[in-house]
Amino acid sequence: MRTMMSHACANSASAGTSVSYFGLISCHIWLCYCNNPKAYYCNATFSKYMQCTEETHRPVSCETVSKWILKNSAESENVNWIIANSKPCPKCKRPIEKNHGCMHMTCRPPCKFQFCWLCLGDWSEHGSRTTGGNYACNRYEADKKKGIYDEAEAQRERAKNSLVRYTHYFERWASNQKSRQKAQGDLQKFESELAKLSDILGIPESQLKFIPEAWSQIVECRQVLQWTYAYGYYLDDKAKNDFFVYLQGEAESGLERLHKCAEKDIHAILPKAGETEPLPSLQDFNEFRVKLAGLTSVTRNYFENLVQALEAGLEDVRVTGGQSTSKKKARTASKRKPSAKGKSGRNKKARITIS
Repeated sequence: MRTMMSHACANSASAGTSVSYFGLISCHIWLCYCNNPKAYYCNATFSKYMQCTEETHRPVSCETVSKWILKNSAESENVNWIIANSKPCPKCKRPIEKNHGCMHMTCRPPCKFQFCWLCLGDWSEHGSRTTGGNYACNRYEADKKKGIYDEAEAQRERAKNSLVRYTHYFERWASNQKSRQKAQGDLQKFESELAKLSDILGIPESQLKFIPEAWSQIVECRQVLQWTYAYGYYLDDKAKNDFFVYLQGEAESGLERLHKCAEKDIHAILPKAGETEPLPSLQDFNEFRVKLAGLTSVTRNYFENLVQALEAGLEDVRVTGGQSTSKKKARTASKRKPSAKGKSGRNKKARITIS
């Protein structure tokens, strides 16, 4: 049972007034509202319904969001970088970064100890006879064969791999966040200029709403895609991870098509500033409307099914013959071009079938 609520929303168009809603506020600041995660929410204080104060973060849990944000702000990756890219001075134990080509290292004052980067031995003991030359330490290779440096090297390799993996997920998480913020600005721009665009094109506003609807879908999907990278970072199951990467790739590809259409292809129907070129024909406008509305519908349906599958933990993914599969193949219509038939631009739903 859903209870109708009334609350003053400082971010809504009627700031300072009482706004009635059924879990939905016409506002572009979306926070996690875990009782109804499909809706968009503003910064109204109905805290008893919230588990966290972050922006809506489907398909990951509040716990995962908390871990991810803590990791991004923690010193753990700095430590990994130090381990992966530096070695301790054999004398004072301070981390030293190698910033030149030769192996002759000199620690910072007041230590000033000179040592070999490869074997960490005293540089004064290095020479062509004992080490194979100052810049090719055979002592290191000999000791390495004996296993003396195995654990230190293994630790450094683990740190490098951990750092590379984290960087992969963080860069893509941050890139989608930035793209979402830009799309949010474009959405607000089109919403504010819809009446003006209607006058220029001579088309009723009601027939132009497919444009802000597309941008609204882009914003929502960018946010979902952003958090799928946090989801993937903490996904340890190899079989599920392989299938997840495939689903995520399909989602990203479909969203890019929609984003390109809304951001670049739209210029074909928009008047160019300072130019007096004839406006697009009604046929051109209708073709673009069908295309954009179709891509919006396809992308919406794909992402809804993607989120449901991920929130269910990809529970039906299993391993057969060393490969990860689902009991039914994952299918998506996002690869297909939307049908141009019909005035509404609707087409078959993109679906991920996992059962």
